[in-house]
Amino acid sequence: MVADSGSARAVRAAGRLGRLNEPRAALVEPHADGAPRLVNRLSVELIREEWRVVDRWWTEEPVNRRYFEVVLESGQNLVVFHDDEGGRWFSQRGA
Repeated sequence: MVADSGSARAVRAAGRLGRLNEPRAALVEPHADGAPRLVNRLSVELIREEWRVVDRWWTEEPVNRRYFEVVLESGQNLVVFHDDEGGRWFSQRGA
């Protein structure tokens, strides 16, 4: 028999682990146009893609973010975004 994945124990355990690929605060130094130049003190070698997400503008918690998929000098792929509402940068693992 397979355990119920919706059990209270499973839900509590998942809550302690956090969400998969949850964004983390990042130290970003941008170029004048706002694109990242340094991420966590590593040079951005390549910006693969850029996009903007504007959503929930009708609520008290709107989302207004500018995303960049980047390759760092270390070879690491990251997605970084600037939260225009909060004025902070965040990063996530890239594909």
